[in-house]
Amino acid sequence: MDDNKNNKPGDDNSGGGMNKRAGIITIIATVVIFLVFMYGMNLLKQGVNREISYNEFIKMIDEGKIESVLLKQGKIEITPKSSANDIYTPTYYTGYIGDNDLADRLLKANIEVRSPSPDATQGILEFFAIYILPLLGIWVVMYLIYRSFSKSAGGMMGVGKSNAKVYVEKHTGITFADVAGEDEAKDSLREMVDFLHNPKKYAEIGAKLPKGALLVGPPGTGKTLLAKAVAGEAKVPFFSLSGSDFVEMFVGVGASRVRDLFKQAHSMAPCIIFIDEIDAIGKSRDSKYGGGNDEREQTLNQLLAEMDGFDSKSKGVVILAATNRPDVLDKALLRPGRFDRRVIVDRPDLKGRIAILKVHSKDVLMDDTVDIDAIAMATAGAVGSDLANMINEAAIMAVKAGRKTVSQADLFEAVEVVIAGKEKKDRILGKEEKRIVAFHEVGHALITASMKNADPVQKITIVPRTMGSLGYTMQLPKEEKFLQSKEELETDIVTFLGGRAAEDVVFNSITTGASNDIERATAILRSMITQYGMSDKFGMVGLESVENRYLDGRAVLNCADDTAAKIDEEVARRMKEFYERAVNIIKENREVLDKIAEYLIEKETITGKEFIKMYREIKEIPDPDEEKKEETSESEITENKDTVVERIVTVEEKKDETVLEVKE
Repeated sequence: MDDNKNNKPGDDNSGGGMNKRAGIITIIATVVIFLVFMYGMNLLKQGVNREISYNEFIKMIDEGKIESVLLKQGKIEITPKSSANDIYTPTYYTGYIGDNDLADRLLKANIEVRSPSPDATQGILEFFAIYILPLLGIWVVMYLIYRSFSKSAGGMMGVGKSNAKVYVEKHTGITFADVAGEDEAKDSLREMVDFLHNPKKYAEIGAKLPKGALLVGPPGTGKTLLAKAVAGEAKVPFFSLSGSDFVEMFVGVGASRVRDLFKQAHSMAPCIIFIDEIDAIGKSRDSKYGGGNDEREQTLNQLLAEMDGFDSKSKGVVILAATNRPDVLDKALLRPGRFDRRVIVDRPDLKGRIAILKVHSKDVLMDDTVDIDAIAMATAGAVGSDLANMINEAAIMAVKAGRKTVSQADLFEAVEVVIAGKEKKDRILGKEEKRIVAFHEVGHALITASMKNADPVQKITIVPRTMGSLGYTMQLPKEEKFLQSKEELETDIVTFLGGRAAEDVVFNSITTGASNDIERATAILRSMITQYGMSDKFGMVGLESVENRYLDGRAVLNCADDTAAKIDEEVARRMKEFYERAVNIIKENREVLDKIAEYLIEKETITGKEFIKMYREIKEIPDPDEEKKEETSESEITENKDTVVERIVTVEEKKDETVLEVKE
């Protein structure tokens, strides 16, 4: 049989059986509430309309306590006279015993006597008002409550109904053309889409449709965007929901929603199911990762069964899932047959960043100064969302400045805003603090100019930023790098320590301004020792491992406590050595430091070109570009009818006044 016992037709939360059951329960609840209502009304009636004896009635007539009486068949209703002190006036009734003198007694006592005229409809109207109207009112209220629960939780008794959004025929408005920088990921997903469109050409060779693909990568790299592009390209039903949509406070609701989701998907196959942030329900059942949650485990077990269980019917249903925590997912979820492919959506390289910037800037007006390649080079490590934000920030800056187009300066300023925050114009540094910050930042730049493997300086500023920095030195890499040598890492450490070294040398004092520099330098040095095998003392031993690589990248020690103590000692020793190197470089270039720092105090911001020009002028180092121009101008070409004589006159030859003459 196709259906198992746990998923029979009409036994799910979305079927007619559940709707009938909910209707019956609603009717029963209405009747119960009505009976309780009538019982309460009866108690209230007894409190304000009390029965008395006929003797008490005659006594009240004689004492003049009665205002009026209503004579009914077999019953007398009595309305007593009210007093100003009474909160409410109760009424009384007694039986009519056929007293012939009663009428005369009432008239003598000047009591109003009334008797209802016989009306056939009177009793019907009273019955309708007393019984039918309250019953209908209670039913309407219960129906409205039922409707409100249905909208918020899939039905008052059907909280297990799936609330996945369904997209059909390019409903998202996004295609693969809108996704840049992730060509490999697009190719993998494009194959799956083609499989859904043309299953025969794959079946002819014996290939089977992949069950699912897991999109893995850091936040902001475009995992959800890729899923939207798949929805736009697939032209098949596309179910989209988040992992948290399965989880409720009631145990079993998540599993019920999984069953309902896959039932809908099977009825509309071929189709695609996309589960964003699948780690919300797919965490390992191991207690290490927070196992023991009955609701989440039941949901995960149901998902495993639906994807590739004994009674699986997932033919034509492809599952896409996204997460940035693949390390916490259950191993049973990751095996082939459930998620056949793991698509890595990593941080884009230089080529990818250029493509992403072009996609996000295609609708933005830009002037001729814009160089996308330079912006891409300056944003190493940025993800797609960062780059999109930079383009948008640049456009906003252009509008604020009253310009119609975005310039290169706007883009670089946007890069700085994303990295360091906006300028804090209301924070004014004191004269002494300004000098300290200036020497600190120039100290960083001076190290980069003095060391071989350092990236060139792009900008130096002492303008405070909203993210806490009082100034910063921006470096621009010469080229995209995927590996770093030991020498390059050591250069980075010395560069980070250059600011503190400049403070120490110039002012014979240190400040708190180097806290972030020390933190980053220590992190690099510690990774060199524990992860990269760049320590003579420990050698090539992996002493740390990285957890949550796509999130915080926190390193966890895999060694004994005494080894950890030795690591700390080694870090402290090496850090002291690097700091001494930084101090020596600062002392050797003290003149350069003083002049450039004073210039920075005056200008507050200088470019990398200004800095390197001043550095070479003070150090009397010739400009390589000028040397190249000079060499080009000293190159001469000799040509005659038979031969071509070419000779390049170098700088050294010019000292000897070498002259090349051309003879015909």
